[in-house]
Amino acid sequence: MNKGFCEKCNNMVEFEIKEIAEKVEIKGREYGYNRLIGYCKNCGEEISSNELNDENLIRIDKAYRSKENIITTEEINKILSKYKIGKKPLSKLLGWGEVTLIRYLNGDVPSKIYSDQLYKILNDEEYMDFLVEKNKDLITDRAYKIVKEAINKQKGNEFKYNTSIESEIEIIAEYIIAKGKEITPLALQKILYYSQGFYKAFFGKFLVEDDCQAWVHGPVYVCIYEKYKEFKSANILIDIDYDIEDIIVDEKRELLDVIIKYFGYYNGKALEKMSHYEVPWINARRGFLPVENSNNIIKKEDIKEYFEKVKNKYDMLNILDIKKYSEDQFKRVIEIN
Repeated sequence: MNKGFCEKCNNMVEFEIKEIAEKVEIKGREYGYNRLIGYCKNCGEEISSNELNDENLIRIDKAYRSKENIITTEEINKILSKYKIGKKPLSKLLGWGEVTLIRYLNGDVPSKIYSDQLYKILNDEEYMDFLVEKNKDLITDRAYKIVKEAINKQKGNEFKYNTSIESEIEIIAEYIIAKGKEITPLALQKILYYSQGFYKAFFGKFLVEDDCQAWVHGPVYVCIYEKYKEFKSANILIDIDYDIEDIIVDEKRELLDVIIKYFGYYNGKALEKMSHYEVPWINARRGFLPVENSNNIIKKEDIKEYFEKVKNKYDMLNILDIKKYSEDQFKRVIEIN
């Protein structure tokens, strides 16, 4: 229901929205767009609405970019996702200032020359490869390896570098460590597990292809355990190339940030106990004593069914609603223990 303040009625009223074809002048040129206008259902007076004003500004921006063939923020994000590269390293490859691309993603309109260069990168893997090789000394070794791998994948080239490149789950784990600040190996495993489950529930696909096992202390991704086991119960302290934060984009980043916020708040032992009350881990541990070692796989189908049920039970309309489930699980741990 659309509601706003009508000056003529001097009251909050319902209003209907109509689209009116209009033109706007920018830098001496006219651009046509469909303006949204609200009209009071009681008296027909035009209603002012911040939401409609914001939408109209977006429509003007799109009309301008479309007519001038200027790249959009969505298309810039496609570049980052396509080549698995961050904003700062991409700016460096282009010979721009570090914050230039950040400004464009925040809504600033690039010049036609800069826009054309971004379009060329988006549509031409060979040109991107040329830039990477020409300016590789301007970015980190890790960023170079990852973007080269992405380029080869786009070109259908199966060539792999001899130097090890992190897998998807390793990159996600590093993102969690970077954002979570104080993350133990035990907490990392559980945050990965909850990310896997809720990503499937909200977006219909698994975050990572890796299977996790039902260990005594909860779900465990073995490759991540092996990588960070030296830290034992201490916080993971490693040098992370913070370009990694820009490799995780769109809904992946949004969901990971929510899981880190609402589950990373608790320590590893609390998260372990939470997972012990959940069906996927329980099913995989059937027939084992509480302290008996097991490498049984937690079935992806069990993860899918459980977290879809949780989403429905809590009537989760968006990922921020995950907060209530994390709070309830923690209360359950406190009450039982």
